[in-house]
Amino acid sequence: MASQTTQRAATSEDLSSNPERQITEHLFGRLVTHPRPSLRYVGAATALSGILGTAVQPKAGESDGWVFMTEPKLHLGPHVLVPDLAGWRRERLRRLPEKAWIDVTPDWVCEVLSPSTERYDRCEKRNIYAKAGVRHLWFVDPRPEMLEAYELTNGKWLVLSAFFGDAHIIAPPFADVTFPLGLLWPFDRSAEKQE
Repeated sequence: MASQTTQRAATSEDLSSNPERQITEHLFGRLVTHPRPSLRYVGAATALSGILGTAVQPKAGESDGWVFMTEPKLHLGPHVLVPDLAGWRRERLRRLPEKAWIDVTPDWVCEVLSPSTERYDRCEKRNIYAKAGVRHLWFVDPRPEMLEAYELTNGKWLVLSAFFGDAHIIAPPFADVTFPLGLLWPFDRSAEKQE
């Protein structure tokens, strides 16, 4: 007689208890987990990826430009990090590896700051990015509607610019691209406050 497996319908509690809903990183020998960001933060990262991707990704057959990834798993020395966005100059990343992670240091990283990740992003991860040689780092924070641009200079992060609200962004390494920062938070703020 064959055994039968009883199945039940999955619930939203089953999904929320799934560890896949967590982002796991390995920083300075410690395992760090935090929840996936809310849609406000995902929306800002998606909008920025779309803006930059449209402006600087190579066209078919071109070998220059940039390659962007959302939440790539980076192996940088002994650390495993998952930035919100990362970009590589095409000449440094000719093709993608066949594995689920990448060990080529990005040329640019963007972290979208949230209450659960800001401490790690601004401290430990920023130090790891500097040591690994990431040349440019952006912090986007939807709460005060701000973008900060940094450049690695002599092993230290130099603040290049800070933008607020609807300011027009022009910042390395994408100095040929300009866009209003307000595109990263497209919903009317007065409508959000009424909800």
